[in-house]
Amino acid sequence: MSDNDRPQLCLITPAEIDLETFSDALSSVLDAVETACLRISLSTRDEDRIARAADAVRLVAHERDIPAVIETHVQIAERHGLDGVHLNDGARSIRTARKALGPDAIVGSYCGNTRHEGINAGEAGADYVAFGPVGSVTLGTDGAAEHELFEWWSAMIEVPVIAEGGLTLGLVESLAPVTDFFAFGDEIWNSEDPAQAARALFAPIL
Repeated sequence: MSDNDRPQLCLITPAEIDLETFSDALSSVLDAVETACLRISLSTRDEDRIARAADAVRLVAHERDIPAVIETHVQIAERHGLDGVHLNDGARSIRTARKALGPDAIVGSYCGNTRHEGINAGEAGADYVAFGPVGSVTLGTDGAAEHELFEWWSAMIEVPVIAEGGLTLGLVESLAPVTDFFAFGDEIWNSEDPAQAARALFAPIL
């Protein structure tokens, strides 16, 4: 696999972070594994806490020339100097986000396991689409995004694609030829050593 064909890493923050310690943990992961993009994904609805987290994460990412996007919160992306937004509703909000953030912003969308939703997102102007989960995850999903979806997408569609959700070493190895990015989140943050976990999970394509 050449460097041009090798998938890149999109790192997703934990749903809950300790603002006093997370910057150091994040720095260690970003210094351990080459990362193409950082996604801020928080479960809290406290806008002040989200904003403070966005500032902290942006500083760590931009020190390393890594773009940072945030899930859903278009206004926070605009106000806090982030590079774009990751949407979770397929094609529905892409044009609105693009209008708010401008042509140079990153606007991507999670499209579950649905080819049709991905196509609609691409036609709406998404910079990338994400499919998942690709492995076993918690309740609340509609089923896995299968290998065949990525295989078809990589052959037929030019919009970059991300594989995420329930990633394992075996899934990284098998999906590497048919995806542009892997998004690691809980797979590494639930480990005692997230940096080492990221290196191990990304090993098949280093």
